[in-house]
Amino acid sequence: MKRPRPARRALLVVLCLIPVVGYAAWQMLPPGRDKFATVQVSRGDIESSVTALGTLQPRRYVDVGAQASGQIQKIHVEVGDVVKEGQLLVEIDPSTQKAKLDAGRFSVENLKAQLQEQRAQHELAQQKYQRQQNLAAGGATREEDVQTARAELKATQARIDMFQAQIRQAEASLRSDQAELGYTRIYAPMAGTVVALDAREGQTLNAQQQTPLILRIAKLSPMTVWAEVSEADIGHVKPGMSAYFTTLSGGNRRWSSTVRQILPVPPKPLDQTSQGGGSPTSTSKSGSARVVLYTVLLDVDNADNALMAEMTTQVFFVANQAKDVLTAPVAALQGGVKADRQTAQVVAANGNIESREVRTGISDRLKVQILDGLSEGDHLLIGPATGSGG
Repeated sequence: MKRPRPARRALLVVLCLIPVVGYAAWQMLPPGRDKFATVQVSRGDIESSVTALGTLQPRRYVDVGAQASGQIQKIHVEVGDVVKEGQLLVEIDPSTQKAKLDAGRFSVENLKAQLQEQRAQHELAQQKYQRQQNLAAGGATREEDVQTARAELKATQARIDMFQAQIRQAEASLRSDQAELGYTRIYAPMAGTVVALDAREGQTLNAQQQTPLILRIAKLSPMTVWAEVSEADIGHVKPGMSAYFTTLSGGNRRWSSTVRQILPVPPKPLDQTSQGGGSPTSTSKSGSARVVLYTVLLDVDNADNALMAEMTTQVFFVANQAKDVLTAPVAALQGGVKADRQTAQVVAANGNIESREVRTGISDRLKVQILDGLSEGDHLLIGPATGSGG
């Protein structure tokens, strides 16, 4: 067997010593920044906002009902149709209303005929009374006959007045019957889109007990966001405040708006409405388990019809915002004595750690604005120190 040459043995020894020497040299160097968990101070945009979930609804809509009873003969629209104001929507069988209208007309005609007869009787009574007056002037009749003729004249006039009143009453009823016949043809009270249809052709409607709802017409622009804000955040939301929202189907798109109205009382189911002098906000749940949500309304233009009714939205009410400012993660700061003063641990390149007082601005719960005490690019300690600091 051949023995290794001396040169080869020396090379092997050197190769074996390289890791040992490198480790010893690394141990002798001061610890660097890489031994710590740090984050950098950077520039960016930041906003302080209140978040809430909401639902989209049309700002303007109208429920179209039936004022006439009967069977639906024809529905001229479907859900999604765009209609104009005054457009014919539904036709109800008018047979009952036509028959009632004809009966009313016949009643008016009958009363008018009786009135004509009574006027003839009145004219005759006038002639009799005039004749009795002439006879009385010559002493050729009794006073009793004169009084009888006068009473008959007044009676015929009273009957004329009665028939005239009955005719006016019948004509008013006739106008009501004509209007009810008109109700068998239902027209659009406003322009918009048919968003709901709750009736079918052949269905019988009874408008005597309550107004049956047939369909809903809505304007799809503008839309209104009904946002539910918790009582812990509602104090930060004000009318006129800037806001924006996103939808599940909208991707990264944002819709901007402003707060139009804050409803003063949170919505409550009817079965929880107080029956006596109790508080209007009292519920059967305990105070610790009860979550009170207030409704905030925002309007938004929907010219491209990208928003639809009942869509879920995530709403951001912007209380304050700043652009291109120094920011740092909230996790890298510790609270100070003052609300706007915090402490940061700055890690130098050589691993030395310096504690600095930092003046902060607005926060979005993840990042905070740095007003003073730090510079862009500073490394902040966010974990426990594993090496010695200077």
